[in-house]
Amino acid sequence: MPSILIVVIVLVLFIGMITGSYNRLVGLRQGVKRSWADIDAELRRRHDLIPNLVETVKGYASHESETLENVIRARNAAIAAPGNGAVGSAATAEALKNENMLSGALRQIFALSESYPQLKADANFRQLQEELSRIESHIAISRQGYNGQVQIYNTTVETFPTSLIAGSFGFLKEEFFEVDDPAVRDVPVVRF
Repeated sequence: MPSILIVVIVLVLFIGMITGSYNRLVGLRQGVKRSWADIDAELRRRHDLIPNLVETVKGYASHESETLENVIRARNAAIAAPGNGAVGSAATAEALKNENMLSGALRQIFALSESYPQLKADANFRQLQEELSRIESHIAISRQGYNGQVQIYNTTVETFPTSLIAGSFGFLKEEFFEVDDPAVRDVPVVRF
């Protein structure tokens, strides 16, 4: 009788450990999804702002059509990305790649403004630029939160014994939201 009781206790503890680990993984995955939703909301705001920005620039720099087309193409790719609004390693990686391309295209538009003083002085352009700057700041803050959630989740997925449960139930590592553009990563050089 005591040996059956010991087996039952061990079995209950084992099931409790599996259930606890599974529930922790589900909670962490939901945290990653919530963090991605925060980023996604800011990205949608950025996507919605871009057509107005392009129209404003077009009024002053219409012969820069290639740059404007690149921005629209990058925006459309970012909106159509399979990871838009969803979390999952492949989907998120594709969405992040497209968002990084869009960021590069937007930098080209702002570089154009340096060549067109009238554009740079336009109140609508300045307002759109300020709004985009605020959105970019919110994206950066949301990205930090997302990457923190991904780090905790990935560590849990890879840590023993949770890694056994994660592998058995299909919990996969998530991608970090990193800036791929070397121009953004480079430290600016200041010369006097």
